Amino acid sequence: MEEQNIPGAQAPAPAPAKTADPESLVKPSRTRFWLKLIAGLYAVSLLSSFAVIAKVDGVRKSRPKDLDLSKLTGLSSSKKDVVAVIPIFGAIYQTDSSKVWERGSQQIARRIKAAADKKEVKAILLDINSPGGSVGAVQEIYSAILRAKAGTKKPFVARFGDVSASGGYYVAAACDTIIAEPGTITGSIGVIFSASSFAGLMNKVGMRSEVIKSGKFKDIGSPMRDMTPEERKLLQGLIDDSYDQFVTAVAEGRKMRVEDVKPLADGRIYTGRQALNIKLVDKLGDLQDALDLAGELGKIGKNPRILRDSDPWEQLFSMIDSKLSFFGGASIETALNASPRLEYRWYGN
Repeated sequence: MEEQNIPGAQAPAPAPAKTADPESLVKPSRTRFWLKLIAGLYAVSLLSSFAVIAKVDGVRKSRPKDLDLSKLTGLSSSKKDVVAVIPIFGAIYQTDSSKVWERGSQQIARRIKAAADKKEVKAILLDINSPGGSVGAVQEIYSAILRAKAGTKKPFVARFGDVSASGGYYVAAACDTIIAEPGTITGSIGVIFSASSFAGLMNKVGMRSEVIKSGKFKDIGSPMRDMTPEERKLLQGLIDDSYDQFVTAVAEGRKMRVEDVKPLADGRIYTGRQALNIKLVDKLGDLQDALDLAGELGKIGKNPRILRDSDPWEQLFSMIDSKLSFFGGASIETALNASPRLEYRWYGN
């Protein structure tokens, strides 16, 4: 059907074109900008990584395999020799995660092994500022030191900071030499098992705990009831055995008789100067004194070069993790650590 033009009639006005919402245009453009920026940074990081790998690979290929640099006149590897410094700060426990930047006993033991395996490391300094921790975690670090010493023959020096007590001292007992500040708090050689009881409070508010267990000792240490005499006797046996392990470790590390260690190992604490008088430490001094001694034991002299246990990526992730823990992570970790456990720890701080 053909359209007819009616004289005098006006043609219908065209529909107004839809105008785009300014905000709908801005959002996609911003998103595209950030995506491009991230992609660009990622590409730059990849190119930089490939460049570094290629450079290292080229150096390795260009170096003759049979070239012994130590035999060349004027070239000495001693300029690269270092003392590795490994900090052991805070309470010592096994971590509940596999985060490489955590400072649990597993990670500390791994760092000790890694430092001992490096050719340029001639001595290892443990910078200890710890009140101790759980028995298993402390013994894990202690064993790592003994294993590294037996495998590499490299000297270990322990340096005490503010507090190096109980498990902190247990770890140091594996080292060749111990240096403490005159006012360092140390000692506290012993074992403790702590468990809370809310039985009285529950009786007051009318609450009780119903437990179904496979044996009478299965809920030992439960805070829901008081401890029985049999349970106390059983736990005392654990304490005595762990205490014997502690005293033996101190006697072997300090080259003392067990009979001479036991009078010093009743849980009391000492200053660094007092500990020197009873042969629990070897010298008084600060961190620089400990570094000088480690350098001398490693035969690279005083004021040695230092290899610090500080991976920048681990530090970055640790900082991020600490910020995130502000939203509840720290309180959860504290609650987990409050559970009953056998400990080489001083609770004075």
